[in-house]
Amino acid sequence: MCGINGALTFSSKVNLSEKIIISMRDTMVHRGPDGGGVWMSEDCTLGLGHRRLSIIDVSTLANQPMTNEDNSICIVFNGEIYNHAEIRKELQTKNKYIWKTDHSDTEVIIHAFEEWGIDCVHKFRGMFAIALWDSKSKELWLIRDRLGIKPLYYSIDEDRITFASEIKALLKFPNQKREVNEEAFYHYLSFLTTPAPNTLFKGINKLQPGTWLKITPDGKKEESKYWDVWDYTDPLINVSDEEIANLILKELKESVRLRKESDVPVGVFLSGGIDSSTNAALFADGETKPVETFTIGYKGEYDSYKNETEYAQFMADKVGANHHEQLLTIDDLIDFLPEMIRLQDEPIADPVCVPVYYVSKLARENNIIVCQVGEGADELFWGYEGWKVLLNFQNLMDLMPKFIKKLGFHILRLQGKKESFRYEYLRRVSNSEPVFWGGAEAFTEQNKKTILSNRLKKKFKNTSSWEVLKPFRDKFEDKAWEKSNLNWMTYLDLNMRLPELLLMRVDKMAMGVSLEGRVPFLDFKFVELALSIPEKTKTRKGISKYILKKAVRGVIPDSIIDRKKQGFGVPIYEWFFDKLGTNVKSDLELFCDKTDFFDKEQLFAFLKNASGQQTWLIYNFVLWWNEYIDEK
Repeated sequence: MCGINGALTFSSKVNLSEKIIISMRDTMVHRGPDGGGVWMSEDCTLGLGHRRLSIIDVSTLANQPMTNEDNSICIVFNGEIYNHAEIRKELQTKNKYIWKTDHSDTEVIIHAFEEWGIDCVHKFRGMFAIALWDSKSKELWLIRDRLGIKPLYYSIDEDRITFASEIKALLKFPNQKREVNEEAFYHYLSFLTTPAPNTLFKGINKLQPGTWLKITPDGKKEESKYWDVWDYTDPLINVSDEEIANLILKELKESVRLRKESDVPVGVFLSGGIDSSTNAALFADGETKPVETFTIGYKGEYDSYKNETEYAQFMADKVGANHHEQLLTIDDLIDFLPEMIRLQDEPIADPVCVPVYYVSKLARENNIIVCQVGEGADELFWGYEGWKVLLNFQNLMDLMPKFIKKLGFHILRLQGKKESFRYEYLRRVSNSEPVFWGGAEAFTEQNKKTILSNRLKKKFKNTSSWEVLKPFRDKFEDKAWEKSNLNWMTYLDLNMRLPELLLMRVDKMAMGVSLEGRVPFLDFKFVELALSIPEKTKTRKGISKYILKKAVRGVIPDSIIDRKKQGFGVPIYEWFFDKLGTNVKSDLELFCDKTDFFDKEQLFAFLKNASGQQTWLIYNFVLWWNEYIDEK
């Protein structure tokens, strides 16, 4: 796990130097405290930088940037290729490559590219952000893994392209502007994050999951989506629940086995829920030493969040783990806020960033460098209670004539309930749009029109965040083997909420303390299997995660499987009435007085009855603007 960066110039107007590449690179020391490297082309039109967190092949021979034997290919790579040993064996049978390392996955990527070109990406089983320069064809390749577990940002204009694992590295490049992308901001208010390919910085993009971008020295670019789950599903029609459960467990065991690959200590984040408990149990199986597990809770009792530490301890005892826990307070949140904003680069308006950071820090303080995390299972197996409500509502709406939907919509409008999500859902179905716009929504279209400044109200008068989702919907309608409402929900979150919110909170917070997070439930083979399962199997008897529970029964205790689900949360609502609330009000007032994003009066009127999530989203944006945009 590392931090990568670089630049390719298209014009003599740009004076690229090693000093610039190093300056960009060393904004990310936290991503790679074990060393740093730099490589410049002879004509100084291309530079590559790398910060290293040594995990696989910790020898200096595996340092990056890495070249092949004739220096025609140079690479910087962030992530892990879990099946690198298997690919190396295949390449070694060809007797045409010179190997300088014993088991570096970076070197495997180089020779795989030499052998298969860009199609080599289909061989890789792992998480990765890759920048590869081919001097023979004069092509720079930027590649992001299938599920978007690793980030890759870039900025391109007529004179150059810059790229990096983090936006703050791009901001170090001379003359890189710091401006708000207002369209991205509009969508951020809906989705808690900025949908790819945009970021909140105007002129800075993020590469979408499962995509590569090719750039030549004359500035020409070509982009291609190399993986979409619907191209690789094998529908499990007329297959028994028992057989499907067995397939799930078999593939999950393989996914966890692959993610044990490491030359440094590995642990597990453990909440006491099904997903993390399954990770812990499968990881502990066959180990000669106790697995290290880590959990976070909160001091005190809160209505909005109940500690799960007792369940985590129970599961840790079951697998014989060395268990570690920490209880947080509101002061931990307030103390961490400045660092959180700096690490995020752009807002990830999920307060779970706070416990993710502290549990990562807890692991690192106990000499663990890699941890397994549970993201993805809820999206793949219908694990959210909120999803169940929306699925039932969508199924009901599908049975109703369009005029009935429109009638209900107009009645709510006449009642003056335009700002409710119930109004928004009826508006969507009356326009033949799906109810589900993602597993994380903060503001409705009407909410946004209410709180925005007059200038932005006019600018986005005819804009809807449906514009972001429609390309995914079109692809879903074109490719999905089963066009069910649940499959739409899973597919959308695989493309939006997971890569740009949930996985980024893990990447940014864990790498903030130099810890790698691995995601067994998002192995692409496992995802392809999950999307091959019919909806009726996943929703059998109305039980959330029915088929996953069936698969892991016997692997983890029934008491863990059958207890009521509780998400990994933060008592943010209560904290808004403590010290944090005073800070928020003061910061928002100052922000509104000196900017033109919100109608101050309307915003404060709205926030009187807003959810903690909505207030947190606004506050994240304000703190980000203060840190990255404000010219103090």
